[in-house]
Amino acid sequence: MCDELSQSWTWIEGGVGAPQGFQATGVKAEVKYKDKYDIALIYSNVPAQAAGVFTRNQVKAHPLVLTQKFLENGVAQAIVANSGNANACVGEAGDRAAMEMAETAASKLGIKVEDVLVASTGVIGVEMPVERVKKGIEDAAEVIKDGQAEPVWTSLEKSDNAHQAALAIMTTDTAVKEFACELPCQGGVIRLGGIAKGSGMIHPNMGTMLGFITTDAKLSAVQLQELLRQAADQSFNMVTVDGDTSTNDMVLFLANGESGITPAGKEWVQFKEMVNSLCIRLAQEIARDGEGATKFLEVKVTGAKTLGDARKLAKSICGSSLVKTAMYGEDANWGRILAAAGYAEAQFDPSQAAIYIGDCLVARNGQGVHFSEEAAKEVLAQKEIGITLMLKDGEDKATAWGCDLTHEYVTINGDYRT
Repeated sequence: MCDELSQSWTWIEGGVGAPQGFQATGVKAEVKYKDKYDIALIYSNVPAQAAGVFTRNQVKAHPLVLTQKFLENGVAQAIVANSGNANACVGEAGDRAAMEMAETAASKLGIKVEDVLVASTGVIGVEMPVERVKKGIEDAAEVIKDGQAEPVWTSLEKSDNAHQAALAIMTTDTAVKEFACELPCQGGVIRLGGIAKGSGMIHPNMGTMLGFITTDAKLSAVQLQELLRQAADQSFNMVTVDGDTSTNDMVLFLANGESGITPAGKEWVQFKEMVNSLCIRLAQEIARDGEGATKFLEVKVTGAKTLGDARKLAKSICGSSLVKTAMYGEDANWGRILAAAGYAEAQFDPSQAAIYIGDCLVARNGQGVHFSEEAAKEVLAQKEIGITLMLKDGEDKATAWGCDLTHEYVTINGDYRT
């Protein structure tokens, strides 16, 4: 279902460690579970330009608040993150824990405290086991320092360590989410890497989870922020699993300039497309890995009056509990689709709307049509289902991604704290 935005770059291995001058690793610190990677550390050999997008939830986790403060100067050199504990809603203890995570990483790496960005994910309202976390950060920093010494890591070793970082940010995720790519330029090659976590408490109202992106392109913090905002709006903000916006959502983007290349002209356009494509792939993987999900859902809206309307409509349909349960039950209930569009607070003419489930036309001019229930059933039996809402109000279009809503989702979230 994913159309490549361009063929100007190549997908490669390496995750966030693929760009020049970046290293990453993950360690097991027993933050919540034994024998699970749960501390991730991403490091740039030099201070990098940095940008971030954050949750719009009014309840914000302690590390998120600290990271927003540290990002005000647009510079960072490391990201430290943990899974197993959200470090949210625990008062002054949470503020201290977030700061101690930054201080520990900074001390071990020999960098400024304010150049360490901090992220956490896990259970809300439980105090962080600070000493175990700090020990994990120290262990991770030792791995990074070993990578700086001779002999230098091989590409395979570097890739393996970056993969551990991707493992370390997972909570209820069942699949690792990491990609990397490179863009040939006149002056050499620009590389881009990204990891993300997300499975539940996912709703399009910012970044919808944790995401960390690295590049060796030479960019300003202002360019990076605009690039990330545009990419997030068409990727992370267009995915929903359960309608819940987390307290900890953030996506961070670091550019260290180690390639020596500042993309311009056609190369800038290609670089932006590469960033968008990476973010879209990460967002799609989050939707595919929705808690308890059995089906991946892609909703396309075409012919909308404005881009904003198209996005609202796609997200509303994709996020509808009734649409999601119909997909789980393999029921071609097109009325739920049209109803979800109707409360999206977007302008459109329902009497001109057509709906397809896969390639089956199920409604035209806002009314049902005769269609083969057997053919529709075949579409809905697939692991990936496409829904298209075709309008005649304009030229804009948008796509959202999600999943079905199952009994297993309730099981997972019914006893999440344990």
